[in-house]
Amino acid sequence: MTHPLHVIAALAAVLLLARVGRSCARWLRQPEVVGEVTAGLLIGPVVLALSDRELFDALLPPAVLDVLKLVGQTGLVLYLVGLAHKLRLGSDGPSKRTLSAVVAGAFALPLVTGLVLVGVISVTDDSGARGEASLPAFLLMVAVAMSITAVPVLSRILSDRRMSDSFEGRSSLAAAVAMDGLGWIMLTLAIGLGAGNLSGLGESGIALLVGGACAFLLRVGLRTRQARLLCERMPKTSAVLLGAGALGTALLTEHLGMTAIVGAAMVGLAITGDSMALWAKPVATVSRTGRALTPVFFVVTGVTVLIEAFTAASWTLIAATLALGCVGKLIGGYVGARLGGMSPGSACRVGALMNTRGLTELIVLEAGHRAGILPAQLVLALIVMALTTTAMTGPLLSLVDRTERRRGTVPVGPATSRSVAESSSS
Repeated sequence: MTHPLHVIAALAAVLLLARVGRSCARWLRQPEVVGEVTAGLLIGPVVLALSDRELFDALLPPAVLDVLKLVGQTGLVLYLVGLAHKLRLGSDGPSKRTLSAVVAGAFALPLVTGLVLVGVISVTDDSGARGEASLPAFLLMVAVAMSITAVPVLSRILSDRRMSDSFEGRSSLAAAVAMDGLGWIMLTLAIGLGAGNLSGLGESGIALLVGGACAFLLRVGLRTRQARLLCERMPKTSAVLLGAGALGTALLTEHLGMTAIVGAAMVGLAITGDSMALWAKPVATVSRTGRALTPVFFVVTGVTVLIEAFTAASWTLIAATLALGCVGKLIGGYVGARLGGMSPGSACRVGALMNTRGLTELIVLEAGHRAGILPAQLVLALIVMALTTTAMTGPLLSLVDRTERRRGTVPVGPATSRSVAESSSS
């Protein structure tokens, strides 16, 4: 039986570690999530490397680890409700032509680099990175993992650098929202294909239908007069009930054969639109609660996935994954922005912003690993790529700014960029 004090001590240690990671990231002028994720993922392998397995199991016995898994999964589900809720476009964004061009470049080329990565794995005969999933599911999952741009981290970077109102910032954020929406659809399909047979695919389809039905019923319930009154008068109680509904939908979806992540995303997507604006505060409360618990998810991932992967890490695979990840987003984002009518400097900024992967990438990798599609070695390579590309964003943006100042180029502001894009699209 798990001792409650041991669980509380483990949770306190994880949250303290996350705080230290965030502080280190701020000191290094990086997004806080980079430090938080890195610290959480590495603490398990580092402790094991500095001690022995017996001491490690005493510090984190299987019973305590099971509780941490539950807490981490709960945090992930609650956080995803808020993340999916934001996957909608506002009216104050780029023109359709600009947005379509950026999405096409920053999403299509990374999909191709995902296929190239699968080819590299085949050529090098890396059976550990290939795993045993069916080829269609593996191809699609790797392609999705290479194409993700993290909306939450991107939003934070734009805010920190005061680019939220710039044309490049709004274009990048709108494109990231659109790409993540496409990515969730492809992720769901990949998990369904991962069943490996038609009956399994049918079970996944049933799980999606049931999860979608639950999310739809929740949406209908939230729009009733009684629910709106409850939300106005008791927002905290409303947030608790909303979180319970999201957890119930996610667990049911997982029980029926899909990952809980998909169920949580469905709930978040169901609470969108102007008619649901009243629920924005309860959704934010649910998401903040989940965000506070996500460091537990990082630690569990490091212990359950990365310890095994570190012992059999292929540096060739890691290098190839990082190179292809940068090529797909940097070049794809740049080309798409140029086709959308942006100047070279603005297109470079968009390419750098599209290269931000952050927490969203880890969520996708967790879904792929839990579904048995992505082996631990490939998850490690993709995590290294996600953290590195996210950390590159700030320095690359600063490099573009310095280059333009040296050349005497005046950065294109929001109004000027808008007029350029609109004139080019007319």
